[in-house]
Amino acid sequence: MELRQLRYFVAVAETRNFTRASEQLHIAQPPLSRQIQMLETELGVALLLRNSRSVRLTEAGRVFYEQALRALAHIEQMKTVAQQVGANQQRRLCIGFVPSALYGGLPLLIRKLRQRFPDIDLHMLELSTSLQQVSALQSGRIDIGVGRIRSADQSVERIVLGEEKLVLAAPASHALGSADSPVSLQALAGQRLIVYPQEPRPSFADHVVSLLRDHSVRVKETIEVRELQTALGLVAAEGGVSLIPSSARIRTDVVYREVKEERATSPIILIHRLADTSWYIEPVLQLSREVFAEAALDGDRP
Repeated sequence: MELRQLRYFVAVAETRNFTRASEQLHIAQPPLSRQIQMLETELGVALLLRNSRSVRLTEAGRVFYEQALRALAHIEQMKTVAQQVGANQQRRLCIGFVPSALYGGLPLLIRKLRQRFPDIDLHMLELSTSLQQVSALQSGRIDIGVGRIRSADQSVERIVLGEEKLVLAAPASHALGSADSPVSLQALAGQRLIVYPQEPRPSFADHVVSLLRDHSVRVKETIEVRELQTALGLVAAEGGVSLIPSSARIRTDVVYREVKEERATSPIILIHRLADTSWYIEPVLQLSREVFAEAALDGDRP
């Protein structure tokens, strides 16, 4: 399989027409058709359904198209990195993160990275879910991901930096908001529960719902909202209660109570591409462990 065959196939898949694809690639149509046929022969499956006017992707073709895009994006990233190193340019690092990580140890980690590597070209990319981070890693959009959902994808390395305790957010007027002592998950039975984010899924919302299901807790109603700020706003408006990471206690008009159950936590997970030996891996891992170890010693989980 040749790199040009991937590029040829992507062009045909996107234009749905051999003539337009050949014009886009600046090659004649017969060599283009021949290369696609050779690719299908090597794979042993049909990637395209052809007729006199257009072409359509088979199911195998659709999957191969998605993988080809990732492969080509990774090739481009490799070229960029090599060119930067060769030209002695500034080292670049892009970190993807879920929004709730900003309330914990991530800002401190970024500050430490900037202090230790003042010449680093550091970028931050907000991604709503940890699964989006996996896709961004595979395509080369990010180099490191910081999230909360355990991915089973075998193309990434996963390091759990810590487990953050969950707290119950409740209106001060609510029965569950009348005390500040630890509360059991069982107390949420029959309550109106606000979870976030609404999409894409799976997400922290599914983590909370699964936790309650594991403890046989049935709520009266589950309200899904887009983000943490909305969830806490609805709690303040007496619209229900919510389970959030302890570092996300950002409103003063809401009562927060620790959850008794030891397993009522949310992991902080760092991910990177499998077998990635880039310069930034070890420094980021070392600083991440320092940040979360300091937080654990202070008794304040990030």
